[in-house]
Amino acid sequence: MKRFLIRIVLMTAVFAATGCVPHTTGETEVGVRTRKIAFIGPKGVEDRIYAPGATYFFLPFINDWHVFDTKLQNLEMTYSQVKGDRQSRDDLLLKTIDGNDISLDVIIAYRIDADKAPYILQYVARDVISLRDKVVRTVARSKPRDIFGELKTEAFYVADAREAQSEKARNALQKILGPMGIIVEKVLTNDYRFNPEYQKAIEDKKVADQQVEKNKSAQHAAREEYKRKLEEARGEVNKMVADADGQYLKEKIEADVYQEQQELLAKAIQAEGIAEANGIREMNNALAGNGGEAIVKLRIAEAIQGKRIMLLPVSEGGMNLKTTDINRLIETWGVKSLSERK
Repeated sequence: MKRFLIRIVLMTAVFAATGCVPHTTGETEVGVRTRKIAFIGPKGVEDRIYAPGATYFFLPFINDWHVFDTKLQNLEMTYSQVKGDRQSRDDLLLKTIDGNDISLDVIIAYRIDADKAPYILQYVARDVISLRDKVVRTVARSKPRDIFGELKTEAFYVADAREAQSEKARNALQKILGPMGIIVEKVLTNDYRFNPEYQKAIEDKKVADQQVEKNKSAQHAAREEYKRKLEEARGEVNKMVADADGQYLKEKIEADVYQEQQELLAKAIQAEGIAEANGIREMNNALAGNGGEAIVKLRIAEAIQGKRIMLLPVSEGGMNLKTTDINRLIETWGVKSLSERK
């Protein structure tokens, strides 16, 4: 460090002794040297840029020194008198394509092309202030006015429409200022204002449009509610139909089962009746034969066996209950009947 400081001091002393003075550039600045008198090489603006953040020594009087700041600059043209480039109304006044007056706040973001600093000094402006006020500002107040004037009045309410015109204005400014060593980064719109009467009409229309949209939304909501209720009703009807179909199928199955059971029962009854009829037929056939009467008597005898039966005969004009023997009487009648049949 001591050696470095010693060298700086010695160099300063040498340049002071020879009459050279220091010229510096800031962190974002580039320097341009102009040779008024040239002992070696051409005179005039030197086609060379001196890098930022450095110190250079030149002889006075025969050399000029200019610096250009290459950082991003904002040229702000606004309606407000307390901000922007000027302490007075500075917004753009223009007329829309449909004939309405409008004022627009615009910000131009630009920077100097460092490589073209010698060209700027020689052909455009001698410093950044002149470049800003006489070149950038003049073009920026003219071309964007024409481009934003292509919009209809209501389009200014649409952010996408304003951004599209901003990009179009940036391209137009770059086409003009680019060859001068100026790079236009952005064209931004801030606030805008209409004629008071027209502004009131637009606001009233927007309120009416909002009410229309509100009514449309309410109509849409009512339509959707109707659809929802319709779908619910359809669902309920479908459920009732499904329940009825299910009940019908259930009852049909039960009826089919009952019918099948009754058919089987009828067939069983029929078979039992046929068998019983056949049995009776066979019994009738058996009774109609030779031993039929004996079988009948046997069954009658078996039926009254062990039972005491009293018959009251009629004699002398009335019943004589004293002298009648019923068992004897039945036996007698049975023998008599057999003998008659023989």
